[in-house]
Amino acid sequence: MDRMKRTPISEQDAKVRATNFEEVCLGYNEEEAVQEASRCLNCKNKPCMSKCPVSIDIPAFVHEVAAKNFEEAAKILNKYTALPAVCGRVCPQELQCESKCVLGIKGEAVAIGKLERFVADWSREHDVDLSETAEKNGKKVAVIGCGPAGITCAGELAKMGYDVTVFEALHEAGGVLVYGIPEFRLPKETVVKHEIENLRKLGVKIETNVIIGKTITVDELMSEENFEAIFIGSGAGLPKFMGINGENLSGVFSANEFLTRNNLMKAFKEDSPTPIKAGKKVCVVGGGNVAMDAARTALRLGAETHIVYRRSKSELPARAEEVHHAEEEGIIFDLLVNPVEILSDENGWVNGMKCIKMELGEADASGRRRPVEIPGSEFVIDCDTVIMSLGTSPNPLIPSTTEGLETNKRKCIVADEETGKTSKVKVYAGGDAVTGAATVILAMEAGKKAAKAIDEDLKNNK
Repeated sequence: MDRMKRTPISEQDAKVRATNFEEVCLGYNEEEAVQEASRCLNCKNKPCMSKCPVSIDIPAFVHEVAAKNFEEAAKILNKYTALPAVCGRVCPQELQCESKCVLGIKGEAVAIGKLERFVADWSREHDVDLSETAEKNGKKVAVIGCGPAGITCAGELAKMGYDVTVFEALHEAGGVLVYGIPEFRLPKETVVKHEIENLRKLGVKIETNVIIGKTITVDELMSEENFEAIFIGSGAGLPKFMGINGENLSGVFSANEFLTRNNLMKAFKEDSPTPIKAGKKVCVVGGGNVAMDAARTALRLGAETHIVYRRSKSELPARAEEVHHAEEEGIIFDLLVNPVEILSDENGWVNGMKCIKMELGEADASGRRRPVEIPGSEFVIDCDTVIMSLGTSPNPLIPSTTEGLETNKRKCIVADEETGKTSKVKVYAGGDAVTGAATVILAMEAGKKAAKAIDEDLKNNK
């Protein structure tokens, strides 16, 4: 075994997977997982842990995989994370834990994410019981939103003995995991539903179709339902647009709507009661992970698909793996290009997108070089569908119906970074509702920190 090189992992062939919604990465088998785990140096100072937002004892679980103690590895992961099968698939390990792996200095870092996925999948397939909790303490906590932040907070509190109820606005639990991330990256039936079921096994109650601010307010949860603390993890589902002419035409979607209808409502199925028109030529505006998801979904629906991004390839904010997969599958990248108008046919449908070429100037506040228009370089991309993937912001409904809950100029809830405490007593918040759209693992980190703070608060105020 060459310790400096990763154990290869199987994937669907690009031409085949571009026509289906089955998972792209096939994962390690037991032999491959043991081989990859055996590369770990078991560093005493555990540098990989320093970049894990939920502080998983990575060398400990990897060591158990190397020793073929897969159940013990699952139990170690369970101490730190409520969503190992999810994070093993969608977490940007290359920027976090794996970026600190000592083997990565001269070779390839240990495939920590792929090993986490293997352990979680093995645990599910072998029905490992991870439902142990402390004795119930009789204290009630409400969690708003059943996405990564809410699931993590609820799971942590349930393990501590709290009576936890999660309120979810949609008809299905999982938040962005079910509506935002496509099947080919994150299978819903096998992976997400199992993680949700693990939450229920801890005693967490999940109530769907409850819109906080409409069905019931935060204040009513405390005054009428007697919850002693509340965690708001309602995410950021309000899409952003460019404000250019033509954005109200038929055939223009936000990435949020396009993905929700495909992922949650299964619009990609031929017998779907809520089908979606993908068009023959689709332009996805944006360069993040959500843009890649939308483009790869449109491709699977049969469209020629373009990513239109105003910077160069090196500035793409999407994970390198997602960009690589998109390129393999045939997504066309129109880089250093920015839309200026969406064109219409006589019936009010999209009939092309007028764009202008860009060049990179001086660096902006984000550290990336600022794109600058090249005068006179306008041209038209032929398309019949445009998907805007420019980020999202929190829905203002909860703050607007909650007395004394402070928000900032971006309409995000103001909360302490370490505890999740808001301006309202006994109300905590975390994840995208506080930061704006970010990653699954950062939302989980916020949920975990808030659970610890809620526990300390309620213990000290008996």
